[in-house]
Amino acid sequence: MQSQIDALSSTAENWKNTAKNLKTENQMLKAQVAQLQKMVYGSRTEKTKRILPETADGQLNLFNEAEVEAKRNAPEPCIEVPAHQRRKKQKDHTAELLAKFPHEERLITLPEEERVCKRCGTALTSMGKEKIRTEIEFIPAKVNVIDYYRESFQCLACRKEAHFSIEKPAMPQPVIAKSIASPSSVAHVMVQKYQQSMPLYRQEREWKEIGIPLSRATLANWVIRPAEDWLMPLVSRLQQDLLQQDVIHADETPVQVHKEKGRKNPAKSYMWVFSSGEYEQAHPIRLYEYQPGRSGSYAEDFLKGFNGILQTDGYTGYQKAPCHAHALCWAHARRYFIEAIPPDLPKEDLLGSICKEAIERINELFAIDKGLAGLTKEEREEQRLQLEKEKLEAYFAWLQDIELKVLPKSKLGKAVQYSLSHKEALQAFLKSGNAALSNNICERAIRNFTIGRKNWLFSDSPKGAKASAAVYSIIETANVNGLNPFQYLKCLFEHLPNADIQRHPEHLDDVLPWNETIQQNCK
Repeated sequence: MQSQIDALSSTAENWKNTAKNLKTENQMLKAQVAQLQKMVYGSRTEKTKRILPETADGQLNLFNEAEVEAKRNAPEPCIEVPAHQRRKKQKDHTAELLAKFPHEERLITLPEEERVCKRCGTALTSMGKEKIRTEIEFIPAKVNVIDYYRESFQCLACRKEAHFSIEKPAMPQPVIAKSIASPSSVAHVMVQKYQQSMPLYRQEREWKEIGIPLSRATLANWVIRPAEDWLMPLVSRLQQDLLQQDVIHADETPVQVHKEKGRKNPAKSYMWVFSSGEYEQAHPIRLYEYQPGRSGSYAEDFLKGFNGILQTDGYTGYQKAPCHAHALCWAHARRYFIEAIPPDLPKEDLLGSICKEAIERINELFAIDKGLAGLTKEEREEQRLQLEKEKLEAYFAWLQDIELKVLPKSKLGKAVQYSLSHKEALQAFLKSGNAALSNNICERAIRNFTIGRKNWLFSDSPKGAKASAAVYSIIETANVNGLNPFQYLKCLFEHLPNADIQRHPEHLDDVLPWNETIQQNCK
C-alpha cells in the first residue's frame, strides 16, 4: 500500500511540474503573440513620451481615455488663467530664403482703354504700385546639347619654309568615353536614384517626356561606369582617412542581388555602412560597402589597420574586427526593455515596472551626455567619469539584483541579460571623449539606403551593387559635409577624368569634400 501511495505521489508531482511548465510555456507563447501583434500593428517609436504613459499626454490611451480616466465623484476645478506673456509673432523668413534666386517683377495694371474715371471720364494717373504677394515658379528640367569643336592653329611663317607647325588645345575628357553623357547628366541620374530614391524605370520615363528616349540599360551604364572609374578610387581614399579616426560606427542591412555567381537570386547579401564618430567635425565620412554575406571577416578586412573604438550593435561578427575597444549601443539596450513592455499592460502596473525604471535610468545617461556635447574630447571624458560612471555602476548592480526575479527566456529576461552580458562593451564609451552612447549615427546613415531599397527592391548584379555602394558613399559624405550632392558629383566628373588619378592618386586630395575649394564651389 505504501509503495502505491509513493507511486501516486510521484505521479502527482510529475503532473504538477508538467502543469507548471505548460503554464510557463503558455505565458511565453502569449507574450510572443502579443509582441508580434505589437510589431505589426503597434507604434514603432522609442520616444519616452510615447512609451511611458505619465509623460504621454494621453496618447497611449487615445481611444479609451474617457473610460479609463473617468471618476464619477471628481470635483469640478476652478479655472484660473495664470499671468503670462504673449508670444511674439514669428518673423517671416520667406524673403531671406528666396534672396539667392533670380526675381522677376510682374506688374498687374489696367489696360489703356480702362484708364478712365468711371465718374467723370477724366484720364487716370498712376499713384504707384504695391506689393501683393510672392510666388515661386517651377521650371521643368530642360536639355541643352553641347557640341564640342576644337580649333587648330598653324604657323604661316613655318609653312612658307615647308615646315608645318600646328597647335591644338587639350580637350577636356568625357566622364564616359564615346557617350553623350555629360558630368551634369550623370550626376542628375545618380542623385535621382540614390538621394531621391527614384528607380531607373521612372527616370527612363522622365527622359522620354523631355524628348530623349534613354533606355534603362543606358542609364544603368551612366551609373556603373563612372562609379567604377572615378568614384571608387575616391571612396578608397576616404577609407584611408576613416581608419585614422578615433571612433568608427558600423552597421549592416540585407539587400537582394541577382546574378551572383554560384548563388540563387533570393540569396541574402548585405550592405555594410561605416561612419565617422558623432563628435568628428573636421572630416565626417559615411562609407557603404557591398558584400555577399554577413560574416565578420568582411568587417575585419574593411577595418584592417584601425586602432580606435569600434561602435556597433550586439552582432558578434564585429568581434573579429581590429580595434582598441569595442563599444556597444545604449539605444539597443534600451530597445530591449521597450520591446519587453506587454502591449496590454495596465498603466498602473507599468508605473512600477522594471522596464520603466530601466528606461528611465538609461534616459538619464543620455540626458547627461547630451549636456556634454559642446565640450572638448578631454573635457567630455573627464565629465563622464565624474557624472556617469557612478550611475553606470548603480545600473548594473540593480540589474544583478533583479536578474533572478525574471524568467530568463522572457523578453524582460533577455533585456536584463543583454545589458549584463555586454557590461564591458556598454561602458567602453568612458575610454574616449569622442565615443558616443549609441550607434544611432550609423543607423540614420543606413536608413537612407533602406528607403531607397523599398523603391528599387534589388540590384541586378554584384557590379551594380558595388557601384551603388560607391555612389551612396559619395552622396552621404557630401551631405554630412554640407555640400550639394549634385554639385559635388558634377565637380568630380569634370575634374577626375582629367586628373590621371591612376598614376597620380594624390590628385584625389584636391576633391575631398572638406577641401576649401570644394566647399566654396559645391554648397
